[in-house]
Amino acid sequence: MPFELPSLPYAFDALEPQIDAMTMEIHHDRHHKAYVDNANAALAGTAWEDSSVEEVLTNLDQIPDGIRMAVRNNAGGHWNHSLFWEVMGPDGGGDPGGALGAAIASTFGSVEDLKAKVSDAGIKRFGSGWTWLVVSGGALDVMSTPNQDTPLSEGTRPILGIDVWEHAYYLGYQNKRPAYLEAWWNVVNWDAVSARYEAAVS
Repeated sequence: MPFELPSLPYAFDALEPQIDAMTMEIHHDRHHKAYVDNANAALAGTAWEDSSVEEVLTNLDQIPDGIRMAVRNNAGGHWNHSLFWEVMGPDGGGDPGGALGAAIASTFGSVEDLKAKVSDAGIKRFGSGWTWLVVSGGALDVMSTPNQDTPLSEGTRPILGIDVWEHAYYLGYQNKRPAYLEAWWNVVNWDAVSARYEAAVS
């Protein structure tokens, strides 16, 4: 069946003051919806129109040449944003515990070191894109992707992603991407990230 815009799991203003309600409404209802609509339009009438977004993104080399870029951009935008809404929440922040907390400590040294590395990858992403915490080969890693490219297409399992397109932060932060990234950690939903980590390593 065609891709569907997921409901935002909290109110538009639930992440204030870190992310304002207008940004959330425009980002979800307009930007994400456009990715869904454009991906569905590109895939309509093809053998892929009833495939999951994960199937599409992990098999981009099999998508017909004429629609591959549109699918890469828009199905990627749909998947990336669906994760983005999930890994944020109004009761966010703090430090993760359990298996994820232990893995972060052993891989990066501390949660603060992880945050610094993820934020730095986002700051250094030229133009638009994303910064990610992924599971690759059973281990945690940090990476960045341009535009709406997703680590799924590169064979890794994203468990946390931060949108660093200007539409994600410009109303509140203008061109101050580092300030947005610093504030973002106050809304991270570590429970959701932990669940993704455990699924990725199980």
